[in-house]
Amino acid sequence: MKNTIHNIIAINLGLLFATGLAISGMTKPQNIIDFLDVTGNWNPLLLLVMAGAILVYMPAYYLVIKKKDKPLLDEEFFIPPQGKVDKQLIIGSILFGTGWGISGFCPGPALTSFLINTQAIVLVFSLIAGMFLAKFALHYKNHCCKK
Repeated sequence: MKNTIHNIIAINLGLLFATGLAISGMTKPQNIIDFLDVTGNWNPLLLLVMAGAILVYMPAYYLVIKKKDKPLLDEEFFIPPQGKVDKQLIIGSILFGTGWGISGFCPGPALTSFLINTQAIVLVFSLIAGMFLAKFALHYKNHCCKK
């Protein structure tokens, strides 16, 4: 029963997030590409979306998350420890930003646009392949270095 409630809440939150992405125009890659084009036809829309996200998340973090030992439907919060920046995080961030800049999609908008945009389909399958590749590489690294 707990898993069913958890899944229903997750689906509804995912739909809310997808709706927000669609309304804000983040499912249109051209908006991201125009945001990155600071010397040309610069579009500040992404900056406004980021500021809006911070305005919503910051009070929730300080008023709810920081005061709780654990979330309502899980055993722990999955928040990275402060100040922990390692090689994996840096490489992952570079790959994420590069992929976002090239395609104009980050994973959320790509999933939101999956059924209506062929670029999103390519990106989602690339993300899945990348996750398997990263898992394989980490598995190989862990077994290689233990010998």
